[in-house]
Amino acid sequence: MGAETVGVPAVSEPEGLDELRRRAVAAGPPPVEGMVVCENLMRIHRSEGVEVQALQGLDLTVEDGELIAVVGASGSGKSTLLGILAGLDVPTAGSARVAGYDLLAMDKKERLAFRRRTVGFVWQQTARNLLPYLTAVENVMLPMGYARVPRRDRQRLAADLLGMLGIAHLAGRRPAEMSGGEQQRVAIAVANANSPALLLADEPTGELDSATSEEIFAALRSVNEELGVTVLIVTHDPMVAQEVRRTVRIRNGRTSTEVLRPERGEPGVEYAVLDRVGRLQLPQDFTEALGLSRRVRLALEEDHIGVWRAEGSEVRG
Repeated sequence: MGAETVGVPAVSEPEGLDELRRRAVAAGPPPVEGMVVCENLMRIHRSEGVEVQALQGLDLTVEDGELIAVVGASGSGKSTLLGILAGLDVPTAGSARVAGYDLLAMDKKERLAFRRRTVGFVWQQTARNLLPYLTAVENVMLPMGYARVPRRDRQRLAADLLGMLGIAHLAGRRPAEMSGGEQQRVAIAVANANSPALLLADEPTGELDSATSEEIFAALRSVNEELGVTVLIVTHDPMVAQEVRRTVRIRNGRTSTEVLRPERGEPGVEYAVLDRVGRLQLPQDFTEALGLSRRVRLALEEDHIGVWRAEGSEVRG
């Protein structure tokens, strides 16, 4: 007589989270070419006759379901990129698509619908994410109205989102009654209330200590894994950059390098980014170490391309 097998009932998750996933799927299948596809993207700001090129032919592809970090020095163009992907700014030239939507072709009405239903946004300044006179659950419920979630379902879905992020106990509190880290986790819940295809986070840990920053990143990782939302984080925080498998660096308005890691937290390999017309940016510490400037000689070898410093008359000419 064989041993009797005792069945252990599975632990069920809140029904609301499954509904949020269904809503995301109902919005349409993921685009074949990538969730985010930017090609030769340019953005020129004009003020009092002065032109500033914030983006100078940027190429970027983010796959559906990916969690990546975009890093760069102040003025590199990363915040401009974020504004374009969020539908808050309009590119000057090139192409940019998010979840299959052409960001250059949309009119004002279409852009508003895009912001309400396709993207979620978390600002660095916690005060920009939440309305001070609403409780946490009311803040999360608010964007559900714009996304046409039935009124009878909103409170349940909002409560399930807060529970998934470990902050169900904050449901009845207003922002002034929360810490900075708690406010940011509520903000992440708000950003996911419309079941977005893409979640954008602008320096979400910029005003927080390292321990609280880890909590915020864990919350972003949770919505990425549990809800399947694609997450793009703009950050200066090296800890956050190391916690993703892919880090993209922007320099002078273009993607310059990418760091790919086999698993998050592990050492990665840095690659130069070769764009569609064959351009790449050599790392500044490499060019300075070898005295490379203005012109270089290229040599096609059997398995690589050599880059050599131009000498003598080559430089003068």
